Amino acid sequence: MKQLLTFVKKEFLHVLRDRRTLLLLFGMPVVQILLFGFALSTEVKNTKIGVLDLDKSQTSFEIISKINANQYFDIDKNLKSIDQAENAFKGGKIKMIVVIPTQFSADINSGKKAQLQLITDGTDLNLANQIYSFMSNILLDFYGRQTLQQNSGVQPEIRMLYNPQLKGAPNFVPGVMAFILLIICVLMTAIAIVREKESGSMEILLVSPMKPYIIILAKAIPYFILSLIILVSIIILSVTVLDLPIKGNLILLFGISIIFIITNLLIGIVISILTKTQQTAMLISLVGTMLPTLMLSGFMFPVENMPIPLQMVGNLIPAKWYYQIVKNIMIKGTGLEVVWKHVLVLFAMMAVLFIIAVKKFKIRLE
Repeated sequence: MKQLLTFVKKEFLHVLRDRRTLLLLFGMPVVQILLFGFALSTEVKNTKIGVLDLDKSQTSFEIISKINANQYFDIDKNLKSIDQAENAFKGGKIKMIVVIPTQFSADINSGKKAQLQLITDGTDLNLANQIYSFMSNILLDFYGRQTLQQNSGVQPEIRMLYNPQLKGAPNFVPGVMAFILLIICVLMTAIAIVREKESGSMEILLVSPMKPYIIILAKAIPYFILSLIILVSIIILSVTVLDLPIKGNLILLFGISIIFIITNLLIGIVISILTKTQQTAMLISLVGTMLPTLMLSGFMFPVENMPIPLQMVGNLIPAKWYYQIVKNIMIKGTGLEVVWKHVLVLFAMMAVLFIIAVKKFKIRLE
């Protein structure tokens, strides 16, 4: 234990002396939280739209006022013709056009089925689907109130569970947690061990009285502690800056995060065992872990919409299971009875990676 603590102290000194690495480790979570929270937010807010009112009635005026009063949309153009609407789209000044036909108010007053046309800019598919969904909810609310005033009927009421304000933070904070912990544990651990090989100091360590597993543990423990500190900082920033309260059990979240951190540390150790240069270790870490995490974990793209082979590959990514666990605990407030299967998968991955690391570790350098 004394040897281990001495070696861990040495590794901490190496990390603390590298100011650029420290800036990367502690600056990256803050920058990403602020970027996703304010600059790269996917929330629909003050989106500029156009309205082509061919009805010119009191009813059409009411629905335009209802749309304009909503914080999600800002009526930028009151269009006069279809040609003008097409030119507005081409100029990129608006993202949607609401077309109110000539018989709109007459159809509503007579009890007929009134129709509106929503034209969206499909060059940005995700934004188009979002603003279409938001506008549909506004129009459904208007139609419901109008129907209730005309005759007795059922007025639909739409509720968004767990995120009624439709904020972007509940979606990206779990993904940022998984991504940052992955970078720190996998990339930094792999490079730290391979650096010893390149400098030739690994040979000295292996012929020393220290056991090989103590060397590996000493390399991994500093990044484990740093990962816990960064995890705490991300949670504090999410709660204070982004106003995202944790609805679930905080102790459970930390316990599962520890399993995820150890899993990623083992991935970094396996990469370091299989590679001989820092460049190779960095390339494998980027291509083999970071890119699949961004693309296949569900953070950026829905896993359910992917082809079956990609979904199967996604199941092999620890960040996918951790991302789902964090969303359930932080946003939905669920407990272990809901996420125990995901935790079991993470634990199994950790065990398999540990066995691989022990089997592949060589006490002699080639």
